[in-house]
Amino acid sequence: MSSSSAVNDLLKGQLGPTLKNMTMPVIVGMITMMTFNLVDTFFISMLGTQPLAAVSFTFPVTFAVISLSIGLSIGTSAVIARIIGQGSLTQARNFATASLYLSAVLVTFIAITIFLFSRPIFFSMGASESSYMLLMDYMNVWLSGCVLLILPMICNAIFRANGETKLPSYGMAGAGVLNAILDPVLIFGFGPVPALGIQGAALASVISWSAACLLILYVLGAKQKRIYYWPHDWPATFDGIKQIAAIGLPAAGANMLTPLAMGVLTAIAACYGEPVVAALGVGSRIESIACIVVLALSMTLPPLVSQNFGARQIVRAHDAYRLTAKFVLIWQAGIAVLLAITSPWLANLFSNDPEVQAVLTWYIVIMPIGYGLQGVVILTNSSFNALHKPNNAVMLSLLRFFVFFLPLAYLGGFMWGVNGLFIGAVAGNVLTAIVAWRWLNKLFKRFECMQQQEEMAV
Repeated sequence: MSSSSAVNDLLKGQLGPTLKNMTMPVIVGMITMMTFNLVDTFFISMLGTQPLAAVSFTFPVTFAVISLSIGLSIGTSAVIARIIGQGSLTQARNFATASLYLSAVLVTFIAITIFLFSRPIFFSMGASESSYMLLMDYMNVWLSGCVLLILPMICNAIFRANGETKLPSYGMAGAGVLNAILDPVLIFGFGPVPALGIQGAALASVISWSAACLLILYVLGAKQKRIYYWPHDWPATFDGIKQIAAIGLPAAGANMLTPLAMGVLTAIAACYGEPVVAALGVGSRIESIACIVVLALSMTLPPLVSQNFGARQIVRAHDAYRLTAKFVLIWQAGIAVLLAITSPWLANLFSNDPEVQAVLTWYIVIMPIGYGLQGVVILTNSSFNALHKPNNAVMLSLLRFFVFFLPLAYLGGFMWGVNGLFIGAVAGNVLTAIVAWRWLNKLFKRFECMQQQEEMAV
């Protein structure tokens, strides 16, 4: 897809079909990738409850690095899509190059920091000494290759800013398939390959995403000429770093609140024992699949909003947000019903421990009730960033986690035990969604009024 045709689709095509055409390839790629992440969890669960719990402790930390990458990809997409909407394609290429270098440096710094402070980080989450020794087998490998894990995310943001979603989706799908093939071989051993346990799961991820990274960089740079492998214009590169960081770092901060909240929730869950932590870890993986449409829309909606914002089509951007938010509420309601029906089967699939099964069943029944409202919050955050209002996204995330989600989850756990944690979390998503919907609609109305006033003045 050429840049010009993509721009025309985002600026002039019908909203429903345009979003559908952009989002479907992303969903296919993410389903493949996340399904095989669940396969990864399934193989680890075969090692026993303690290895499963140990890897569950790593989720908030690994997701913190991924959240930094997501934030930087949001900044990349918002800035480049706006520039493309204004017609500055050479500048977009310089800025895309800047985003890759900025991301590599920041993620390397974060990975080194996590390694140096791993003991206090994991023990503060409630990990025991034996769990810590197990989880570091995983983390040492994962941290060593995490730059190659995150660069494809930034590359995909560059594709999406140009309106292209098929190629990055194929890359995601391919990485997921390769990861699923390598998992049993490296975890349990095969022929001359020794059994590496949970370390093998981390190695499978690093190998598969390294392959995807090399392929995507080749297509993006050598084939489509949308990046330079080395900065071509240093002043433009530094300007790109500045503009992307202005949106990407606050967006990363907002996204990193999610693993921080997960870490606090894991610490609370650890008070109930390792089976509860294990159930929480599996439930989080199932949630990633259940919310896949929301996550895909959170990637494809921002370029549409940003390009139309850059082209001063504010009403069109507003309509796109409302359309996706309403769709997500309906879609996730159906997913919640489906999960409730299949909850006993899913719990039995991922654990043989009766205590893990019991907690996981209730997680799958209760938590999806709030997924649609959580989706509204996610879409609102991504739209704030697309409109170059990253501080609003940070404030909304702070409000969600530290005013609603964590306090209500803690209160629910105090009153009703483990199931109360889940009930409180759902209540937090309900209240945050109400605030998010009203806030962003008010901002769009203000932009529309400002544009009308400017047009009347002319």
